[in-house]
Amino acid sequence: MEPTPSRVRVLVGDTVVADTTAALTLRESTYPPAVYVPRSDLDASVVSPTDTSTYCPFKGTASYVSITTPEGIVEDAGWTYPEPYDAVPSIRGHVAFYPDRVTVEVEHTAG
Repeated sequence: MEPTPSRVRVLVGDTVVADTTAALTLRESTYPPAVYVPRSDLDASVVSPTDTSTYCPFKGTASYVSITTPEGIVEDAGWTYPEPYDAVPSIRGHVAFYPDRVTVEVEHTAG
């Protein structure tokens, strides 16, 4: 887990779901890096919890969120760990999104 050193925006179509400079990037095993956005930087008016949950032996039980835009609903677009295990406490209060369901823009800065 490391701070994402740039601005991150999450979009569904033209709807901005999140805009933050405080994202975290989690790199694990053979999975692509997952960008976790602070809940406080989400547009709460378009994000809603679902009944879906999954279990990870390293992170705990994940809850899922859907995104509602004028174009429709993207079911289970992202996930969050309300009570993450001690190995990843920093993802508490953050949401990650599936890159095939939303657009995650990571602004790359020179440096």
